[in-house]
Amino acid sequence: MKSIILREIKSFFGSPIGYLVIAIFLISNGLFLWVFEGDYNILNTGYADLTPFFTLAPWILIFLIPAVTMRSFSDEKKQGTLELLLTKPLSIWEIVNGKFLGSLLLIVLAIIPTFIYVEVISSLGAPEGNIDMGSTIGSYFGLLFLIASYSAIGIFTSTLSENQIVAFIISVFLCFIFYFGFEGLSTLIPGSFPIISALGMQDHFKSMSRGVIDTRDVIYFLSVTVLFLSFTVYKLKSLKA
Repeated sequence: MKSIILREIKSFFGSPIGYLVIAIFLISNGLFLWVFEGDYNILNTGYADLTPFFTLAPWILIFLIPAVTMRSFSDEKKQGTLELLLTKPLSIWEIVNGKFLGSLLLIVLAIIPTFIYVEVISSLGAPEGNIDMGSTIGSYFGLLFLIASYSAIGIFTSTLSENQIVAFIISVFLCFIFYFGFEGLSTLIPGSFPIISALGMQDHFKSMSRGVIDTRDVIYFLSVTVLFLSFTVYKLKSLKA
């Protein structure tokens, strides 16, 4: 599995993809949080917290992560190397996990530079250092679990077509449904808000953003991640057969 992870990382940084992903994520967040006027501008909120960042990041990642994962198996199918990959002395689970962890690591590398925001916000607080670290740490954990779920969805959709654009569009759609769709649907059905919204990622991400790491939220994100990785394994087994 280690060889698959290294192969993925090398492919990301052996081409402009890895650098573009990191640059786009940091630049887009930086512009919305510090430059553009609007609800996401931290300097205009009057509060020393990173709520605007954790509100904005999931939406940017809905498009960014599918752009990273769309080539995972689509490219293998298009180039005819998928059959060769499946004949390697690795289980399908190891191949899938290698692809998944490679993509996950790239996105985590894009998140790490945002830690500087914590220091900046802390220094801007009155008094200095007046920042809710519990909420901030919880939000970063929530973002990590969200990234894992998005990545698993993207890896799965890359097995559905050898066309990367098709894989990208399906992945964006599924990520949107799981993040916002259930909560949006709950507002349309009277009395169903707690039940339906609990099926979506946004409800659990917001819960973790309060600074409390609830096992129910962790289990939810792990379940979604494992579910889509299982779908991926099943799809590959059907192709192998």
